[in-house]
Amino acid sequence: MKEDISTTADIEMLVNKFYAKVLTDETIGTFFTTAVNFSFEKHIPIMISFWETLLFGVMSYKGNPMIKHIDLNKIQKMLPHHFTQWLSIWEQTVTENFEGNNAKVAVSKAKNIAAIMQLKIKQSNIFNP
Repeated sequence: MKEDISTTADIEMLVNKFYAKVLTDETIGTFFTTAVNFSFEKHIPIMISFWETLLFGVMSYKGNPMIKHIDLNKIQKMLPHHFTQWLSIWEQTVTENFEGNNAKVAVSKAKNIAAIMQLKIKQSNIFNP
């Protein structure tokens, strides 16, 4: 029986499994392998902190993911199907490994993040074509 996301170790496992899938994904993998100099050692601790903050209220994340993704969009366009694929992989990874309230929140927050990010990227394209 799967348990809920309840510890930082759970988040670490989730994030590692997610990025293992993303890096080899035909739709969005190039954002990590070509567009940016992706480093597991640098990025994974940031993502663990990000999700720990969102799920547990531990204020360990300090950063601005919107700016990072707006800048990434200038290098390689992020289109709706990219966000759909990102969400699909995230939800699949969460549900393969966890169930419970925090697992549901992790999927829900990811959907909100994707929607807001797409809006902000679209707005940045209008003002900075």
